[in-house]
Amino acid sequence: MSGLDWEGADVDRDAAAAAAAERERLIARTVGEPLVIANEFSEIEVRRVETHNGTRLLIDAPKTGQWIAIDPMELEALTWQTTQTFSEMIARPDQPMFPEMRPQ
Repeated sequence: MSGLDWEGADVDRDAAAAAAAERERLIARTVGEPLVIANEFSEIEVRRVETHNGTRLLIDAPKTGQWIAIDPMELEALTWQTTQTFSEMIARPDQPMFPEMRPQ
């Protein structure tokens, strides 16, 4: 390893490239105009996209480069949450509440 390489760098690089390609594929399937919602703390861009598995909501955070595409059931699940759930999510910015487990 040298420079900015680390163990697993190739895996991370491949995952980032795949995610970027998937995001571009989703953006190409946008229906209508994107909606930008912002305040002094955050800005997001929301797009309706059509996939072979149905409609998704693509939510992009341009300032951080984070994005997610969620289906109607996942979107509905947001309505089942309390404000405490969102407070917990905001308390740990840039981290998922439940990190993905990587095989050892």
